Amino acid sequence: MSQLPPSQISPHRGLRVELPGRYGPIAALRARTPEIHGHPAPIALLVPGYTGSKEDFAPLLDPITDAGMHAVAIDLPGQYESDGPAEESAYLPAALGAVLAELAGKLSAEGNRVVLLGHSFGGLVARAAVLAGAPVVGLTLLDSGPSELPDGQRRRALDAGDPMLRRHGIAAAQRLQEELARNAPAKDPALAAFLRERFLRTRPEALLGMGQALRTEPDQVSTLARQLHTQGIPCLVTCGEYDDAWSVPAQRDMADRLDADFAVIPDAGHSPNTENPPMLLATLLPTWRSWLNA
Repeated sequence: MSQLPPSQISPHRGLRVELPGRYGPIAALRARTPEIHGHPAPIALLVPGYTGSKEDFAPLLDPITDAGMHAVAIDLPGQYESDGPAEESAYLPAALGAVLAELAGKLSAEGNRVVLLGHSFGGLVARAAVLAGAPVVGLTLLDSGPSELPDGQRRRALDAGDPMLRRHGIAAAQRLQEELARNAPAKDPALAAFLRERFLRTRPEALLGMGQALRTEPDQVSTLARQLHTQGIPCLVTCGEYDDAWSVPAQRDMADRLDADFAVIPDAGHSPNTENPPMLLATLLPTWRSWLNA
């Protein structure tokens, strides 16, 4: 029997937990590594993108713990199993970044050092968390960008989905999403069912607020660069070689402006975490280890 490719439903040792948040419990997958001689292990805090969830990092959880770190992957407020408020403005990067900064503070309160990774829209939230003073020892921006989503298929899908969601609700938006993906390769039925359930359980206000941010977010790279330099926080920008959201050259330029390391993940598009996790981990783990051992 052939093995299914990595995906959001890949098996892992993580446990479903709830973490404290200002809008209520934050749903998370938490995978622990043994602590050596009573010393708290560092934590990789993993933040998903628009329409995403903690399960986007399922293929990474066990390898991270095998490398000697705890892994905590979350649903942002309003996503899937995390509740959130009814105001769309609560889902802009600055507002979500404040929530993420609080969570990082709580995770680090017992001596755990936190390495923060944000994927796509989650990268905009992660940088907002650093700007809000999140106590992290490193920042990874995965397939994220310097500002709003540029013109392209993903931007056009956002533009089409927003009015559909506002006028006809989330079920109609899901049907539109399925129609737009009708020519894509067929997914495993269990994975397709999970992705559908996840979308339908996400708050419409979250989708609308995040979607608005993806169309309006300003360039804050210079501000982030100053914060990283002032706080002595190292940074890695990495992306799939076929990323169709923010271009590889745009992300390379962002890395240069941040004085950050930069790496391209081969045989991957916008989501190396599910498209090529071994090569992504080959970049992440040595980089994180160098930060933690500095």
